[in-house]
Amino acid sequence: FRNFFLCLTLSLEGVNDGLLDSSQVGSLTHDCGFECSMPKPCNVYGFTDWYKVGSVCVKYFNRPLNFTDAEFNCRTKVPGAHLVSVHKKEHNDYLLCIVKKFNPNNLRIWLEAFELFKVKKKTAGVYKQGDTEECVEMNWKEIGKWNDDACYVKKNYICAFKRNAILKPGSEEME
Repeated sequence: FRNFFLCLTLSLEGVNDGLLDSSQVGSLTHDCGFECSMPKPCNVYGFTDWYKVGSVCVKYFNRPLNFTDAEFNCRTKVPGAHLVSVHKKEHNDYLLCIVKKFNPNNLRIWLEAFELFKVKKKTAGVYKQGDTEECVEMNWKEIGKWNDDACYVKKNYICAFKRNAILKPGSEEME
């Protein structure tokens, strides 16, 4: 019953909230039978294996690292890249779809979340202030939710860079 509830909740809260039209997304079917909307590939030359999520391009890395090493590894991939930071629910949903596509058996990833408590409770998970869990993971006990965890724990991660930081004046985006 719990899995049915999670599937129903995710399908009702999916990306189909009117902010994007069907030409902007692909589809990925999840284990529980609903369609999860994948973002389009990043249309910056040389980064077509990344995905466009809002104003950033993101890529999933299936190489567990602690929080600090994951952040520094992101910085080596693209100038200005960092661990992905989530500010909108539809972006959270896209990231969930990306994680499900590349590693459906291990949904936990690191998130950059220094302004954690400004996030709406809709996306929030469980936070235990005052303990040693100072970093944030996505997909803890409930799919798509966040949790604080010890920074030394190794997890997969998603890097992000701002598209406009890579595009130079006069350069063309790929069609």
